[in-house]
Amino acid sequence: MSRPKNQSYKGHGLSKGKEREQRASIRFKTTLMNTVMDVLHNRPGWVEVKDEGEWDFYWCDVSCLRENFDHTYMDDHVRISHFRNHYELTRKNYMVKNLKRFRRQLEREAGKPEAAKCDFFPKTFEMPSEYHLFVEEFRKHPGITWIMKPVARSQGKGIFLFRRLKDITDWRQVSQFFPCHCQGTASKKFASLEAQPAHAATTTVNPSGSQDTRSSDDQKDELPVENYVAQRYIENPYLIGGRKFDLRVYVLVMSYLPLRAWLYRDGFARFSNTRFTLSSIDDQYVHLTNVAVQKMSPDYHPKKGCKWMLQHFRQYLASKHGPQVVEALFSDMDNIFIKSLQSVQKVIISDKHCFELYGYDILIDQDLKPWLLEVNASPSLTASSQEDYELKTCLLEDTLHVVDMEARLTGKEKRVGGFDLMWNDGPVSREEGAPDLPGMGNFVTNTHLGMQGRWEAVSMIGKTSCSNCSAPFSPRRKLPVDPGMEDRGSGSCHPALSLPDSCQRTSQHSSPSLQAGSTFAG
Repeated sequence: MSRPKNQSYKGHGLSKGKEREQRASIRFKTTLMNTVMDVLHNRPGWVEVKDEGEWDFYWCDVSCLRENFDHTYMDDHVRISHFRNHYELTRKNYMVKNLKRFRRQLEREAGKPEAAKCDFFPKTFEMPSEYHLFVEEFRKHPGITWIMKPVARSQGKGIFLFRRLKDITDWRQVSQFFPCHCQGTASKKFASLEAQPAHAATTTVNPSGSQDTRSSDDQKDELPVENYVAQRYIENPYLIGGRKFDLRVYVLVMSYLPLRAWLYRDGFARFSNTRFTLSSIDDQYVHLTNVAVQKMSPDYHPKKGCKWMLQHFRQYLASKHGPQVVEALFSDMDNIFIKSLQSVQKVIISDKHCFELYGYDILIDQDLKPWLLEVNASPSLTASSQEDYELKTCLLEDTLHVVDMEARLTGKEKRVGGFDLMWNDGPVSREEGAPDLPGMGNFVTNTHLGMQGRWEAVSMIGKTSCSNCSAPFSPRRKLPVDPGMEDRGSGSCHPALSLPDSCQRTSQHSSPSLQAGSTFAG
Protein backbone atom coordinates (compact mmCIF):
# COMPACT_ATOMS: atom_id res chain seq x y z
CA MET A 1 0.00 0.00 0.00
CA SER A 2 1.58 3.27 -1.10
CA ARG A 3 1.67 6.30 1.18
CA PRO A 4 -0.07 9.33 -0.39
CA LYS A 5 1.52 12.71 0.19
CA ASN A 6 0.17 15.47 2.41
CA GLN A 7 -1.86 13.20 4.66
CA SER A 8 -1.50 12.41 8.34
CA TYR A 9 -0.88 8.70 8.79
CA LYS A 10 -0.39 6.37 11.69
CA GLY A 11 2.21 3.75 10.99
CA HIS A 12 2.00 0.11 12.05
CA GLY A 13 4.84 -2.37 11.98
CA LEU A 14 7.32 0.42 11.27
CA SER A 15 10.04 -0.49 13.78
CA LYS A 16 13.27 -0.47 11.83
CA GLY A 17 16.80 -1.80 11.91
CA LYS A 18 18.15 -3.21 15.16
CA GLU A 19 14.95 -2.37 17.02
CA ARG A 20 12.96 -4.77 14.84
CA GLU A 21 15.64 -7.44 14.94
CA GLN A 22 15.82 -7.31 18.72
CA ARG A 23 12.02 -7.38 19.15
CA ALA A 24 10.96 -11.02 19.15
CA SER A 25 7.35 -10.41 20.23
CA ILE A 26 4.38 -9.88 17.92
CA ARG A 27 2.26 -6.92 18.93
CA PHE A 28 -1.47 -7.50 18.59
CA LYS A 29 -4.60 -5.44 19.02
CA THR A 30 -8.23 -6.54 19.08
CA THR A 31 -11.64 -4.99 19.60
CA LEU A 32 -13.21 -8.31 20.63
CA MET A 33 -13.47 -9.49 24.21
CA ASN A 34 -14.30 -13.16 23.68
CA THR A 35 -12.38 -16.29 22.63
CA VAL A 36 -10.25 -14.13 20.31
CA MET A 37 -8.77 -12.30 23.28
CA ASP A 38 -8.07 -15.57 25.12
CA VAL A 39 -6.26 -17.11 22.16
CA LEU A 40 -4.19 -14.02 21.40
CA HIS A 41 -3.13 -13.63 25.04
CA ASN A 42 -2.15 -17.30 25.30
CA ARG A 43 -0.11 -17.36 22.09
CA PRO A 44 3.62 -17.56 22.90
CA GLY A 45 5.54 -14.43 22.01
CA TRP A 46 2.47 -12.26 21.41
CA VAL A 47 1.87 -9.10 23.46
CA GLU A 48 -1.14 -6.80 23.49
CA VAL A 49 -0.93 -3.11 22.64
CA LYS A 50 -3.76 -0.72 23.40
CA ASP A 51 -4.91 2.74 22.45
CA GLU A 52 -2.73 4.18 19.69
CA GLY A 53 0.18 1.82 20.11
CA GLU A 54 1.84 0.30 17.06
CA TRP A 55 0.58 -3.18 16.20
CA ASP A 56 1.64 -6.00 13.89
CA PHE A 57 -1.65 -7.92 13.98
CA TYR A 58 -5.16 -6.51 14.38
CA TRP A 59 -8.27 -8.67 14.82
CA CYS A 60 -10.87 -5.97 14.47
CA ASP A 61 -14.57 -5.50 14.02
CA VAL A 62 -15.71 -4.49 10.53
CA SER A 63 -16.68 -1.07 11.88
CA CYS A 64 -12.97 -0.27 12.38
CA LEU A 65 -11.95 -0.91 8.78
CA ARG A 66 -12.30 2.59 7.39
CA GLU A 67 -10.16 4.10 10.12
CA ASN A 68 -7.39 1.56 9.60
CA PHE A 69 -7.34 1.61 5.81
CA ASP A 70 -7.82 5.34 5.25
CA HIS A 71 -5.48 6.66 7.91
CA THR A 72 -2.89 3.95 8.39
CA TYR A 73 0.27 2.97 6.58
CA MET A 74 1.03 -0.72 7.10
CA ASP A 75 4.40 -2.37 6.79
CA ASP A 76 4.65 -5.53 4.68
CA HIS A 77 4.38 -8.00 7.55
CA VAL A 78 1.31 -6.40 9.19
CA ARG A 79 -2.00 -8.29 9.05
CA ILE A 80 -5.62 -7.24 9.64
CA SER A 81 -8.63 -9.57 9.89
CA HIS A 82 -10.91 -8.28 7.10
CA PHE A 83 -10.79 -7.32 3.46
CA ARG A 84 -11.82 -3.73 2.98
CA ASN A 85 -14.95 -4.41 0.90
CA HIS A 86 -15.83 -7.74 2.49
CA TYR A 87 -19.50 -6.77 2.16
CA GLU A 88 -19.46 -7.85 -1.50
CA LEU A 89 -19.82 -11.38 -0.12
CA THR A 90 -21.21 -10.86 3.37
CA ARG A 91 -24.15 -8.51 2.71
CA LYS A 92 -27.09 -10.61 1.60
CA ASN A 93 -28.08 -8.42 -1.35
CA TYR A 94 -24.54 -8.05 -2.72
CA MET A 95 -23.86 -11.75 -2.33
CA VAL A 96 -26.89 -12.59 -4.48
CA LYS A 97 -26.08 -9.89 -7.05
CA ASN A 98 -22.53 -11.20 -7.44
CA LEU A 99 -23.69 -14.82 -7.66
CA LYS A 100 -26.28 -13.96 -10.33
CA ARG A 101 -23.68 -12.02 -12.32
CA PHE A 102 -21.16 -14.85 -12.01
CA ARG A 103 -23.78 -17.38 -13.14
CA ARG A 104 -24.48 -15.33 -16.27
CA GLN A 105 -20.74 -15.11 -16.92
CA LEU A 106 -20.33 -18.88 -16.63
CA GLU A 107 -23.25 -19.48 -18.95
CA ARG A 108 -21.67 -17.25 -21.61
CA GLU A 109 -18.17 -18.66 -21.23
CA ALA A 110 -18.71 -22.30 -20.32
CA GLY A 111 -22.32 -23.16 -21.07
CA LYS A 112 -25.43 -23.94 -19.04
CA PRO A 113 -24.13 -27.08 -17.27
CA GLU A 114 -21.31 -25.10 -15.67
CA ALA A 115 -23.62 -22.20 -14.84
CA ALA A 116 -26.01 -24.65 -13.16
CA LYS A 117 -23.32 -25.25 -10.53
CA CYS A 118 -24.29 -21.83 -9.12
CA ASP A 119 -27.88 -22.89 -8.46
CA PHE A 120 -27.38 -23.21 -4.72
CA PHE A 121 -29.17 -20.13 -3.38
CA PRO A 122 -32.95 -19.64 -3.14
CA LYS A 123 -34.83 -17.26 -5.45
CA THR A 124 -34.06 -13.83 -4.00
CA PHE A 125 -35.15 -10.23 -4.64
CA GLU A 126 -33.75 -7.03 -3.17
CA MET A 127 -36.38 -4.80 -1.59
CA PRO A 128 -37.65 -2.29 -2.33
CA SER A 129 -35.70 -1.90 -5.62
CA GLU A 130 -36.89 -5.23 -7.07
CA TYR A 131 -40.39 -5.10 -5.64
CA HIS A 132 -42.17 -5.38 -9.00
CA LEU A 133 -40.04 -8.36 -10.05
CA PHE A 134 -40.84 -9.98 -6.73
CA VAL A 135 -44.60 -9.44 -7.18
CA GLU A 136 -44.43 -11.08 -10.60
CA GLU A 137 -42.68 -14.14 -9.14
CA PHE A 138 -45.01 -14.18 -6.12
CA ARG A 139 -48.10 -14.40 -8.32
CA LYS A 140 -46.63 -17.27 -10.32
CA HIS A 141 -46.42 -19.42 -7.18
CA PRO A 142 -49.33 -18.55 -4.86
CA GLY A 143 -49.37 -20.08 -1.41
CA ILE A 144 -45.64 -20.63 -0.93
CA THR A 145 -43.75 -19.16 1.99
CA TRP A 146 -41.26 -16.30 1.69
CA ILE A 147 -38.76 -14.97 4.21
CA MET A 148 -37.74 -11.32 4.55
CA LYS A 149 -34.27 -10.48 5.89
CA PRO A 150 -32.44 -7.19 6.48
CA VAL A 151 -29.40 -7.17 4.21
CA ALA A 152 -26.85 -6.12 6.82
CA ARG A 153 -27.98 -7.52 10.16
CA SER A 154 -27.31 -10.82 11.87
CA GLN A 155 -28.44 -13.04 14.76
CA GLY A 156 -31.98 -13.32 13.40
CA LYS A 157 -32.73 -9.62 13.83
CA GLY A 158 -35.49 -8.15 11.68
CA ILE A 159 -36.48 -11.44 10.00
CA PHE A 160 -40.09 -12.40 9.29
CA LEU A 161 -41.94 -15.00 7.18
CA PHE A 162 -45.01 -14.26 5.09
CA ARG A 163 -47.44 -15.75 2.57
CA ARG A 164 -49.66 -12.78 1.76
CA LEU A 165 -48.76 -9.99 -0.63
CA LYS A 166 -50.48 -7.55 1.73
CA ASP A 167 -47.68 -8.04 4.26
CA ILE A 168 -45.07 -7.00 1.74
CA THR A 169 -47.26 -4.15 0.48
CA ASP A 170 -47.41 -2.68 3.98
CA TRP A 171 -43.65 -3.05 4.25
CA ARG A 172 -43.08 -1.29 0.91
CA GLN A 173 -45.30 1.66 1.79
CA VAL A 174 -43.45 2.26 5.02
CA SER A 175 -39.98 1.78 3.51
CA GLN A 176 -40.62 4.60 1.04
CA PHE A 177 -41.38 7.10 3.79
CA PHE A 178 -39.39 5.70 6.69
CA PRO A 179 -38.54 7.17 9.18
CA CYS A 180 -41.61 9.41 8.88
CA HIS A 181 -44.59 8.69 11.09
CA CYS A 182 -45.92 5.24 10.22
CA GLN A 183 -49.50 4.08 10.46
CA GLY A 184 -51.40 0.81 10.67
CA THR A 185 -49.97 -2.71 10.61
CA ALA A 186 -46.77 -1.64 8.89
CA SER A 187 -46.08 0.81 11.70
CA LYS A 188 -46.02 -2.03 14.22
CA LYS A 189 -43.74 -4.09 12.00
CA PHE A 190 -41.20 -1.30 11.71
CA ALA A 191 -41.35 0.07 15.24
CA SER A 192 -38.27 -1.86 16.32
CA LEU A 193 -36.30 -0.73 13.26
CA GLU A 194 -36.50 2.88 14.38
CA ALA A 195 -34.82 1.96 17.65
CA GLN A 196 -31.89 0.20 16.02
CA PRO A 197 -28.95 1.39 13.92
CA ALA A 198 -29.83 0.81 10.28
CA HIS A 199 -27.28 -0.02 7.62
CA ALA A 200 -28.22 2.68 5.17
CA ALA A 201 -28.31 2.25 1.45
CA THR A 202 -27.12 4.77 -1.09
CA THR A 203 -26.99 4.85 -4.87
CA THR A 204 -23.60 5.10 -6.52
CA VAL A 205 -22.25 4.69 -10.03
CA ASN A 206 -19.84 1.84 -10.64
CA PRO A 207 -16.98 1.94 -13.19
CA SER A 208 -19.21 0.47 -15.91
CA GLY A 209 -21.54 3.46 -15.63
CA SER A 210 -24.56 1.59 -14.25
CA GLN A 211 -26.20 2.46 -10.99
CA ASP A 212 -25.86 0.17 -8.03
CA THR A 213 -27.01 0.25 -4.42
CA ARG A 214 -23.99 0.21 -2.13
CA SER A 215 -23.57 0.41 1.61
CA SER A 216 -21.08 -0.12 4.38
CA ASP A 217 -21.00 0.38 8.12
CA ASP A 218 -19.56 3.88 7.81
CA GLN A 219 -22.61 4.99 5.77
CA LYS A 220 -25.25 3.90 8.23
CA ASP A 221 -26.11 7.40 9.45
CA GLU A 222 -26.44 9.01 6.01
CA LEU A 223 -29.84 7.67 4.91
CA PRO A 224 -32.62 6.13 7.02
CA VAL A 225 -33.86 3.48 4.55
CA GLU A 226 -32.83 -0.09 5.30
CA ASN A 227 -32.77 -2.60 2.45
CA TYR A 228 -34.14 -6.12 2.77
CA VAL A 229 -34.11 -9.24 0.65
CA ALA A 230 -37.23 -11.31 0.00
CA GLN A 231 -36.19 -14.91 -0.37
CA ARG A 232 -38.15 -18.03 -1.18
CA TYR A 233 -38.33 -20.02 2.05
CA ILE A 234 -37.09 -23.61 1.86
CA GLU A 235 -40.20 -25.46 2.99
CA ASN A 236 -38.72 -28.98 2.93
CA PRO A 237 -35.62 -28.84 5.16
CA TYR A 238 -33.88 -32.06 6.17
CA LEU A 239 -34.97 -32.79 9.74
CA ILE A 240 -33.22 -34.63 12.55
CA GLY A 241 -35.39 -35.51 15.50
CA GLY A 242 -38.17 -33.57 13.78
CA ARG A 243 -36.20 -30.34 14.09
CA LYS A 244 -34.77 -27.92 11.59
CA PHE A 245 -31.06 -27.15 11.59
CA ASP A 246 -28.40 -25.42 9.55
CA LEU A 247 -24.62 -25.85 9.34
CA ARG A 248 -21.95 -23.34 10.28
CA VAL A 249 -18.77 -23.94 8.27
CA TYR A 250 -15.56 -21.90 8.42
CA VAL A 251 -13.58 -20.80 5.37
CA LEU A 252 -10.34 -18.82 5.65
CA VAL A 253 -9.30 -16.68 2.68
CA MET A 254 -5.72 -15.46 2.59
CA SER A 255 -5.86 -13.85 -0.86
CA TYR A 256 -8.31 -13.20 -3.69
CA LEU A 257 -5.73 -12.49 -6.39
CA PRO A 258 -4.77 -15.24 -6.65
CA LEU A 259 -7.56 -16.97 -4.76
CA ARG A 260 -6.13 -18.96 -1.85
CA ALA A 261 -8.72 -20.48 0.49
CA TRP A 262 -8.67 -22.97 3.36
CA LEU A 263 -11.59 -25.06 4.67
CA TYR A 264 -11.82 -25.95 8.36
CA ARG A 265 -12.64 -29.57 9.22
CA ASP A 266 -14.70 -28.77 12.28
CA GLY A 267 -17.95 -26.86 12.50
CA PHE A 268 -21.40 -27.50 13.89
CA ALA A 269 -25.08 -27.94 13.18
CA ARG A 270 -27.40 -25.48 14.93
CA PHE A 271 -30.79 -26.92 15.88
CA SER A 272 -34.11 -25.29 16.64
CA ASN A 273 -35.75 -25.97 19.97
CA THR A 274 -39.16 -26.79 18.53
CA ARG A 275 -40.31 -29.42 16.04
CA PHE A 276 -40.63 -28.14 12.51
CA THR A 277 -44.03 -27.22 11.11
CA LEU A 278 -45.30 -24.85 8.44
CA SER A 279 -48.61 -24.35 10.24
CA SER A 280 -47.19 -21.45 12.27
CA ILE A 281 -44.81 -19.25 10.33
CA ASP A 282 -44.63 -16.74 13.20
CA ASP A 283 -42.85 -19.09 15.60
CA GLN A 284 -39.21 -18.01 15.78
CA TYR A 285 -38.11 -21.15 17.66
CA VAL A 286 -39.30 -23.31 14.74
CA HIS A 287 -37.83 -21.43 11.81
CA LEU A 288 -34.68 -19.63 13.03
CA THR A 289 -31.73 -21.72 14.19
CA ASN A 290 -29.54 -18.79 15.30
CA VAL A 291 -28.14 -19.34 18.78
CA ALA A 292 -29.06 -15.73 19.62
CA VAL A 293 -32.70 -16.70 19.00
CA GLN A 294 -32.72 -20.22 20.43
CA LYS A 295 -31.06 -19.25 23.71
CA MET A 296 -34.13 -17.16 24.51
CA SER A 297 -36.24 -20.31 24.55
CA PRO A 298 -37.43 -21.38 28.04
CA ASP A 299 -36.12 -24.88 27.27
CA TYR A 300 -32.63 -23.80 26.25
CA HIS A 301 -29.83 -25.43 28.27
CA PRO A 302 -26.95 -22.92 28.50
CA LYS A 303 -24.30 -25.52 29.32
CA LYS A 304 -25.20 -28.00 26.59
CA GLY A 305 -26.52 -25.57 24.00
CA CYS A 306 -28.31 -26.69 20.87
CA LYS A 307 -25.42 -27.66 18.60
CA TRP A 308 -24.01 -30.81 17.11
CA MET A 309 -20.42 -31.18 15.92
CA LEU A 310 -20.02 -31.67 12.16
CA GLN A 311 -18.15 -34.92 12.69
CA HIS A 312 -21.19 -36.36 14.50
CA PHE A 313 -23.52 -34.98 11.84
CA ARG A 314 -21.52 -36.62 9.06
CA GLN A 315 -21.47 -39.95 10.89
CA TYR A 316 -25.23 -39.76 11.37
CA LEU A 317 -25.85 -39.12 7.67
CA ALA A 318 -23.50 -41.97 6.70
CA SER A 319 -25.43 -44.36 8.97
CA LYS A 320 -28.70 -43.29 7.33
CA HIS A 321 -27.76 -42.88 3.68
CA GLY A 322 -24.35 -44.48 3.15
CA PRO A 323 -20.89 -42.92 2.67
CA GLN A 324 -21.22 -42.33 -1.09
CA VAL A 325 -24.33 -40.19 -0.68
CA VAL A 326 -22.67 -38.22 2.10
CA GLU A 327 -19.50 -37.69 0.06
CA ALA A 328 -21.60 -36.33 -2.81
CA LEU A 329 -23.40 -33.97 -0.44
CA PHE A 330 -20.17 -32.61 1.01
CA SER A 331 -18.70 -32.30 -2.49
CA ASP A 332 -21.69 -30.12 -3.39
CA MET A 333 -20.89 -27.99 -0.35
CA ASP A 334 -17.29 -27.63 -1.54
CA ASN A 335 -18.70 -26.30 -4.80
CA ILE A 336 -20.68 -23.67 -2.86
CA PHE A 337 -17.56 -22.42 -1.10
CA ILE A 338 -15.48 -22.18 -4.27
CA LYS A 339 -18.14 -20.70 -6.55
CA SER A 340 -19.18 -18.07 -4.00
CA LEU A 341 -15.56 -16.94 -3.57
CA GLN A 342 -15.00 -16.89 -7.31
CA SER A 343 -18.11 -14.74 -7.74
CA VAL A 344 -16.45 -11.88 -5.82
CA GLN A 345 -12.85 -12.56 -6.77
CA LYS A 346 -12.67 -9.64 -9.22
CA VAL A 347 -14.46 -7.11 -7.01
CA ILE A 348 -12.86 -7.74 -3.62
CA ILE A 349 -9.86 -5.48 -2.97
CA SER A 350 -7.15 -8.11 -2.43
CA ASP A 351 -4.80 -6.27 -0.11
CA LYS A 352 -1.80 -8.37 0.95
CA HIS A 353 -2.27 -7.23 4.55
CA CYS A 354 -5.73 -8.79 4.77
CA PHE A 355 -7.21 -12.17 5.55
CA GLU A 356 -10.76 -13.14 6.45
CA LEU A 357 -12.38 -15.94 8.39
CA TYR A 358 -15.88 -16.41 6.97
CA GLY A 359 -18.75 -18.24 8.61
CA TYR A 360 -20.88 -19.99 5.96
CA ASP A 361 -24.48 -20.89 6.83
CA ILE A 362 -25.72 -23.91 4.85
CA LEU A 363 -29.20 -25.46 4.89
CA ILE A 364 -29.83 -28.99 3.62
CA ASP A 365 -33.21 -30.00 2.20
CA GLN A 366 -34.95 -33.38 2.16
CA ASP A 367 -33.31 -34.25 -1.15
CA LEU A 368 -29.88 -33.70 0.45
CA LYS A 369 -29.28 -30.60 -1.62
CA PRO A 370 -27.24 -27.92 0.20
CA TRP A 371 -28.38 -24.28 0.01
CA LEU A 372 -26.28 -21.21 0.80
CA LEU A 373 -28.18 -18.95 3.21
CA GLU A 374 -25.52 -16.33 3.89
CA VAL A 375 -21.84 -15.69 4.55
CA ASN A 376 -20.77 -13.93 7.74
CA ALA A 377 -17.77 -11.59 7.91
CA SER A 378 -17.80 -11.72 11.69
CA PRO A 379 -18.99 -15.20 12.69
CA SER A 380 -19.66 -15.39 16.40
CA LEU A 381 -16.54 -16.38 18.30
CA THR A 382 -18.26 -16.22 21.67
CA ALA A 383 -18.71 -19.72 23.09
CA SER A 384 -22.15 -21.00 24.08
CA SER A 385 -20.83 -24.16 25.81
CA GLN A 386 -17.56 -25.79 26.82
CA GLU A 387 -17.47 -27.85 23.63
CA ASP A 388 -18.14 -24.70 21.62
CA TYR A 389 -15.30 -22.93 23.43
CA GLU A 390 -12.87 -25.72 22.61
CA LEU A 391 -13.92 -25.69 18.94
CA LYS A 392 -13.53 -21.93 18.58
CA THR A 393 -10.26 -21.88 20.51
CA CYS A 394 -8.75 -24.43 18.14
CA LEU A 395 -10.27 -22.66 15.13
CA LEU A 396 -8.59 -19.40 16.11
CA GLU A 397 -5.27 -21.02 16.97
CA ASP A 398 -5.21 -22.73 13.59
CA THR A 399 -6.20 -19.50 11.84
CA LEU A 400 -3.14 -17.86 13.37
CA HIS A 401 -1.01 -20.81 12.24
CA VAL A 402 -2.15 -20.24 8.64
CA VAL A 403 -1.73 -16.45 8.85
CA ASP A 404 1.78 -17.35 10.05
CA MET A 405 3.05 -14.15 11.65
CA GLU A 406 5.99 -16.21 12.97
CA ALA A 407 7.03 -17.21 9.41
CA ARG A 408 7.12 -20.95 10.17
CA LEU A 409 5.42 -22.24 7.02
CA THR A 410 7.13 -23.12 3.75
CA GLY A 411 4.14 -22.19 1.55
CA LYS A 412 3.78 -25.76 0.29
CA GLU A 413 1.51 -27.05 3.06
CA LYS A 414 -1.83 -28.61 2.19
CA ARG A 415 -2.88 -28.96 5.79
CA VAL A 416 -2.21 -26.73 8.77
CA GLY A 417 -3.91 -27.83 11.99
CA GLY A 418 -7.61 -28.29 11.21
CA PHE A 419 -7.42 -26.34 7.94
CA ASP A 420 -7.13 -27.98 4.51
CA LEU A 421 -6.03 -25.94 1.51
CA MET A 422 -8.92 -26.35 -0.93
CA TRP A 423 -8.02 -23.72 -3.55
CA ASN A 424 -4.64 -22.29 -4.50
CA ASP A 425 -5.23 -20.39 -7.75
CA GLY A 426 -6.88 -23.65 -8.81
CA PRO A 427 -8.25 -26.80 -7.16
CA VAL A 428 -5.98 -28.66 -4.75
CA SER A 429 -5.99 -32.46 -4.90
CA ARG A 430 -5.82 -34.69 -1.88
CA GLU A 431 -2.47 -36.10 -0.86
CA GLU A 432 -1.14 -39.04 -2.83
CA GLY A 433 -1.97 -42.28 -1.12
CA ALA A 434 -5.27 -41.01 0.25
CA PRO A 435 -8.05 -43.61 -0.07
CA ASP A 436 -10.10 -43.46 -3.25
CA LEU A 437 -13.71 -42.42 -2.84
CA PRO A 438 -16.19 -44.39 -4.99
CA GLY A 439 -17.92 -42.39 -7.69
CA MET A 440 -15.71 -39.29 -7.28
CA GLY A 441 -13.47 -39.81 -10.32
CA ASN A 442 -9.70 -39.46 -10.46
CA PHE A 443 -9.54 -36.01 -8.91
CA VAL A 444 -10.72 -35.44 -5.35
CA THR A 445 -10.56 -31.98 -3.80
CA ASN A 446 -8.39 -31.59 -0.71
CA THR A 447 -11.30 -31.11 1.69
CA HIS A 448 -12.20 -33.17 4.74
CA LEU A 449 -15.16 -31.32 6.22
CA GLY A 450 -16.62 -33.18 9.18
CA MET A 451 -14.34 -36.19 8.64
CA GLN A 452 -11.41 -36.11 11.07
CA GLY A 453 -11.55 -33.39 13.67
CA ARG A 454 -8.95 -30.85 14.69
CA TRP A 455 -6.92 -33.31 16.69
CA GLU A 456 -4.73 -36.03 15.22
CA ALA A 457 -5.54 -39.59 16.26
CA VAL A 458 -3.22 -42.23 17.64
CA SER A 459 -0.26 -41.15 15.52
CA MET A 460 -0.13 -37.82 17.38
CA ILE A 461 -0.05 -39.23 20.91
CA GLY A 462 2.94 -37.85 22.77
CA LYS A 463 3.70 -35.16 20.20
CA THR A 464 3.79 -31.54 21.33
CA SER A 465 3.78 -29.72 17.99
CA CYS A 466 2.19 -29.91 14.56
CA SER A 467 4.06 -32.11 12.09
CA ASN A 468 3.08 -29.73 9.27
CA CYS A 469 4.07 -26.35 10.67
CA SER A 470 5.84 -27.04 14.02
CA ALA A 471 3.24 -24.92 15.80
CA PRO A 472 2.85 -25.95 19.48
CA PHE A 473 -0.30 -27.77 20.50
CA SER A 474 -2.44 -26.33 23.24
CA PRO A 475 -2.31 -28.45 26.44
CA ARG A 476 -6.12 -28.46 26.62
CA ARG A 477 -6.55 -30.41 23.35
CA LYS A 478 -7.66 -33.98 23.75
CA LEU A 479 -7.91 -36.92 21.42
CA PRO A 480 -11.49 -37.41 20.27
CA VAL A 481 -13.42 -40.54 21.02
CA ASP A 482 -15.74 -41.50 18.18
CA PRO A 483 -19.19 -42.33 19.54
CA GLY A 484 -20.50 -45.80 18.80
CA MET A 485 -23.02 -46.24 16.04
CA GLU A 486 -25.11 -48.88 17.80
CA ASP A 487 -28.83 -48.27 18.01
CA ARG A 488 -30.06 -46.96 21.35
CA GLY A 489 -33.50 -48.35 20.87
CA SER A 490 -36.71 -47.40 19.15
CA GLY A 491 -37.13 -44.40 21.41
CA SER A 492 -34.18 -42.64 19.80
CA CYS A 493 -34.62 -40.70 16.58
CA HIS A 494 -31.20 -41.93 15.39
CA PRO A 495 -28.17 -43.92 16.62
CA ALA A 496 -25.90 -43.11 19.55
CA LEU A 497 -25.21 -39.62 18.23
CA SER A 498 -27.85 -37.96 20.38
CA LEU A 499 -29.14 -34.43 19.95
CA PRO A 500 -28.29 -31.76 22.52
CA ASP A 501 -30.58 -32.13 25.51
CA SER A 502 -32.19 -28.73 25.00
CA CYS A 503 -33.27 -29.85 21.50
CA GLN A 504 -34.81 -33.12 22.67
CA ARG A 505 -37.67 -31.37 24.42
CA THR A 506 -40.60 -29.85 22.62
CA SER A 507 -41.25 -26.43 24.05
CA GLN A 508 -44.45 -26.21 26.10
CA HIS A 509 -44.25 -22.44 26.11
CA SER A 510 -45.68 -20.07 23.55
CA SER A 511 -42.98 -18.62 21.32
CA PRO A 512 -42.65 -14.96 20.39
CA SER A 513 -43.85 -14.18 16.89
CA LEU A 514 -41.67 -13.59 13.88
CA GLN A 515 -42.85 -10.17 12.80
CA ALA A 516 -41.41 -7.67 10.40
CA GLY A 517 -38.63 -5.76 12.09
CA SER A 518 -38.67 -7.87 15.26
CA THR A 519 -35.39 -8.25 17.09
CA PHE A 520 -33.94 -10.82 19.43
CA ALA A 521 -31.27 -10.33 22.03
CA GLY A 522 -28.00 -12.16 21.92
